[in-house]
Amino acid sequence: MSETQSPTPRTRLVREPQRAVYDRAAAYEILDEGFICHVGFVVDGQPFVIPTGYGRVGDNLYVHGSAASRMLRNLDEGVPVCVTVTLLDGLVLARSIFNHSMNYRSVVVLGTAAAVQDPEEKLAALRQLSEHILPGRWVESRQPNEKEIKATLVMRLPITEFSAKVRQGDPIDDEEDYAFQTWAGVIPLEMVAGTPINDPRLDPKTPVPGYARAYSRKRARK
Repeated sequence: MSETQSPTPRTRLVREPQRAVYDRAAAYEILDEGFICHVGFVVDGQPFVIPTGYGRVGDNLYVHGSAASRMLRNLDEGVPVCVTVTLLDGLVLARSIFNHSMNYRSVVVLGTAAAVQDPEEKLAALRQLSEHILPGRWVESRQPNEKEIKATLVMRLPITEFSAKVRQGDPIDDEEDYAFQTWAGVIPLEMVAGTPINDPRLDPKTPVPGYARAYSRKRARK
């Protein structure tokens, strides 16, 4: 069910507020289509922004990495974080350079992450991280063993304080520039999967699974 979230002072869009989206379902659609999030945090006065994979289960985001990861170890100490996901949909070419733009969809989530301690939740989170990127792959792959699970730290970030921002549509020029004789419009961009390439050590009799042969990121939308 769609739920409109009231923005907080930290998530309320000030610039281009007409592009703000505070609807939870719309934000989740963006999160479910993306691959990579950027996790921002500050340690000893030094800002860090780390790209990493993620997955969503209900109203929680999960990120994972090595148990020795500085990022994850610091997050588990209660450091405030900012997680962002951005999808680029097109280049917007206006008549003036100043009014060039991009069509995009983005989400920002603020909060404090915590390490997942429960073994069942941790395994479920790892499965969702895999399924988020490649639905159907988890059941066909070797499951992580106890040593691998211990070497992996999984962090949970509740999606409580968030906002999305969306820009779609045509160029917006100054009225006097519409008479300027140069091409203007949108160059659509989308992620397209190529033909799968077999591992050189793969048994040549092994067929390419359907989820790899017909992969489309748009199928991840919920």
